[in-house]
Amino acid sequence: MRRPIFLAALALPLGLPAACTTPDGGYPSLLPRPIESRDDAEPVRPDPVAAPDAALDARIAQRREAAMAAAKRFQAAAIIAESRIAVARGVAMGSESWVAAQTALADLDAIRGETVALVTDLEEAASARAQAGTPAYPALDAAIDEIGGQARAQAERSRALEDALAG
Repeated sequence: MRRPIFLAALALPLGLPAACTTPDGGYPSLLPRPIESRDDAEPVRPDPVAAPDAALDARIAQRREAAMAAAKRFQAAAIIAESRIAVARGVAMGSESWVAAQTALADLDAIRGETVALVTDLEEAASARAQAGTPAYPALDAAIDEIGGQARAQAERSRALEDALAG
């Protein structure tokens, strides 16, 4: 009774290699299958080019001119503020020279606010273009960077003058 089970156990491994081969006796190909050789990378799409916009170019030019005028006014006001702060340094709060220095600092902040408003206006234009699905406008981005840098420089100078008055 043991003999038929033993013979069946010996015959099983002999039949397995025949199941893995093709009928002509060859082995399965190890070459990549079509699914393994496809490219799953994202397709390269060219960046869209913005069409010239005369109205937007005029708006950018106007904002740049306004920013240049604000920069000149800020420079003049900063010189006045520096002189008033030099006089007010070390005097009591509320004195006439201290109030004059504070007024000069307030004038600086008002001019800096104009510059920030110009940047905000240009950023809103860029945001509206993005929401409409139109491509970025390089002249607009450059103006935002330029005037934004000017606003940051004005804020730093104003902060330094405030610190000079305080200490």
